[in-house]
This record gives sequence, C-alpha cells and structure tokens, in this order.
Amino acid sequence: MVLQLQTELAVKEAAYDGTLLTTPEHVEAYLSELKSAAQECFVVIALNAKNKVIEKHLVSLGTVSSALVHPREVFRALIQSGASTTILAHNHPSGDSTPSSEDIKITRQLISAGEIMGIKVLDHIVIGNTALSLRESGLCHFQ
Repeated sequence: MVLQLQTELAVKEAAYDGTLLTTPEHVEAYLSELKSAAQECFVVIALNAKNKVIEKHLVSLGTVSSALVHPREVFRALIQSGASTTILAHNHPSGDSTPSSEDIKITRQLISAGEIMGIKVLDHIVIGNTALSLRESGLCHFQ
C-alpha cells in the first residue's frame, strides 16, 4: 500500500503543468479557449503553493446562459489534484463579463468551503469579450 501511494504521488507530481498564474490576464490567456465556447463552462484551476498550475478541470458544462456548480464537485477535483490554492473561472458566451448575482453567490460559497477544506480560493475570473476578476472588482472578499 505504501509503495503504491508513493508511485501515485510521483506520477501526480510529474503531471504538473507548471504554468505560473499571477494575474487575471494570465488566467484569461491560459483559458483562451473559453472565449469561443457556445456554452457556459465552469473551470477550476488547481494550483500548488507557488501558484503554478497542477491541472485544470471542467467542473460544469452548462447552457448558453448558466452552469450548475456545487462545492462538492469543485473541491473533489481540487483534492484529487493535490491543490493548495485555486482560481475559479467561467465564461459568458454573450461576451458580457459582468458577473450575475448567482456568480457572486457561488463564489462566496466556494470561498467559505475553501476555508473549511484548507484550499485557498485566490480569484474567480469571468471571461467574456474581456475578463473580469471578482477579486479586483471587490465584489467578493477573498482570504
């Protein structure tokens, strides 16, 4: 069992993407494929303690105007990745990156869940024609 666990950890470590994400612009560029998506896609980026990408996970594929997101699915992906921190992101196919009241509500829930789980939520980026950072806009209080 111990040998198997060590092997799994070595494989997981080798799977690190290694991209450094420190600004909303970095996230927007990293997730550039979301700009052309016809449906809302909610993505979580699993980061190590130095803000380097471990993996990105599509948590929810929604409709043209909404995506159902639950903390359980978000944190399952992050725990399996061994994330220390995370950046949340989703697109608005309309091109308008203004966050909805639901976007703000789920972000607050995920920040609270992250505090309990010990995985810090660094930001939530809404990608439309441009990207909007909920941290920089002051719409949510991040840790």
